[in-house]
Amino acid sequence: MRLVTLLVLVWLIIGAVAAGQRGYYGNDAATSCASVGTIVVTVVAGPLNYVGVNPKIENCTVPQPTE
Repeated sequence: MRLVTLLVLVWLIIGAVAAGQRGYYGNDAATSCASVGTIVVTVVAGPLNYVGVNPKIENCTVPQPTE
């Protein structure tokens, strides 16, 4: 179980580094749902980012609360 936890942690760290290298953590990075989504899928993709996977979310809509 510890090995699986360690592998998942390393996977996510590699994904976070890939997102950083692509400049997703800049000042304007989290200004939209699409930007946050792109960061999340890049981190989750982990090492796949280095073999050609380039996940991006172009647009998304967040439901507005009803009154």
